[in-house]
Amino acid sequence: MKSKIKKFINSKLFVFIITSLVFSTIGVSAATYFASSQVTYDNKTSGLQSTDVQGAIDELYKECKTSSIGGIQILEKVPIVTTGDGLYPDKYECRYFFAGTNPNNYIIFNNETWRIISVECDGIIKIIKDETIGAMYWNGSGGSATLNNWTMPATLNTYLNGTYYNGLNVAAKNQIISKDWSIGSVIRNNNLSDQINDEKTKIWNDKVALITASEYLRSNSNQNNCGTLSKYNNNYSTCKNTTWLYSTSYVQNLYTLTPDANQSDHVFAIFGYTNQKAGQINDYFVKYEGAIRPVVYISSEIQITGGDGSQSNPYTIK
Repeated sequence: MKSKIKKFINSKLFVFIITSLVFSTIGVSAATYFASSQVTYDNKTSGLQSTDVQGAIDELYKECKTSSIGGIQILEKVPIVTTGDGLYPDKYECRYFFAGTNPNNYIIFNNETWRIISVECDGIIKIIKDETIGAMYWNGSGGSATLNNWTMPATLNTYLNGTYYNGLNVAAKNQIISKDWSIGSVIRNNNLSDQINDEKTKIWNDKVALITASEYLRSNSNQNNCGTLSKYNNNYSTCKNTTWLYSTSYVQNLYTLTPDANQSDHVFAIFGYTNQKAGQINDYFVKYEGAIRPVVYISSEIQITGGDGSQSNPYTIK
């Protein structure tokens, strides 16, 4: 038995186990003392090799540090916050959300001003046009009975992924990627976690759509009072002032992508300033005209080449 133990201690497997334990508990620098000089660590990204753990990690760090991933560049520039305006870590998905009254999330896209909704963990950026493109029907037209089914396809789906997309400039089209969108219907009294899960029960893949109801809620820096549909609507007169996604420029109600589970011909919309309940996020007929702010995902391969995200100095991309 002793000879077997001694043989195991002298093996590369034992060295590897000890190295891993030390690396995970007392830091990278100590790990190199336990690495076998006979082991080659191959960094597939850089194509370089090293005979010690520290060298391999240095190579990988160098590759990550010089990455041109757009979303990672945003995360490097913007501090993570837990109060006020800024970039918040999401509690429910692997993403970071801009929240608050007026965070620095302005970006130039298609030679227009857009705003960053979120940075996904894979470096993809989700953005929304800063202004509406006018009033349109979500599905059908005034007076005609229809459904809140985005994949029919809905009237607005056809327009955004046809006429609207085709009208973007070449650079913008190359930067947009097709992505999965959560289009499941939700119950208004759910907590936010359940609402997000309900939205994810139905997935659709294409290039252009709208914000979801949960994204509107997550753009609010006052989560204690505004973090669910019911809380938000109970406090809408103040909640509308702690989200950058509400604007007094909305004459019509602003459509979201999210259907109402209780009514097959309604989706959730942010009520415009002409409504007596301006700022609420409530159900709205798909056959009525509503304000439209297109939303797209842009590739992680873009580069942020300038700007600080403020309204006067928005991010620019290459």
